[in-house]
Amino acid sequence: MSVTALDNYDTKILRCLQNNAELSMADLGEAVGLSHTPCWRRVKRLEEEGYIKQRVTLLNAEQLNLSVAVHAYITIKSHDEESLLAFESSVQTVNEVVECYSITGEKDYLLKVVVASVDHYEQLLKAKLVHLPNVASVNSVFALKQIKYTTALPL
Repeated sequence: MSVTALDNYDTKILRCLQNNAELSMADLGEAVGLSHTPCWRRVKRLEEEGYIKQRVTLLNAEQLNLSVAVHAYITIKSHDEESLLAFESSVQTVNEVVECYSITGEKDYLLKVVVASVDHYEQLLKAKLVHLPNVASVNSVFALKQIKYTTALPL
């Protein structure tokens, strides 16, 4: 699949959609200065080329009683490819882990975990996180207050 360079219309479309994925094609076209059909074609191309991964609804974690955010730094015992892939595959099955990054430095992975309480995190840590394949240690940091949160990329 070839990828087309983004022009100003494409960038405007992406900005609008990442702020409100529910915009009708007519409203989106009006916002970016295109009629319905050219706007629709661009959105379809942006989806096909992978600029738009998916459209989602963002939920309110506090309203759902999931207001404790934990960053867990994971150190791995062995760094061979098979061991790393086993960890990366297994972490996908832990629903409370909402993000996982391979990182540089003294630690190997950074997990963002969302839970209802500190007690829930302790249970998750003991029951699942320390038992993920190849885990040598877990260093947890609790977020006290969310200062900024956005899913919008800086276009």
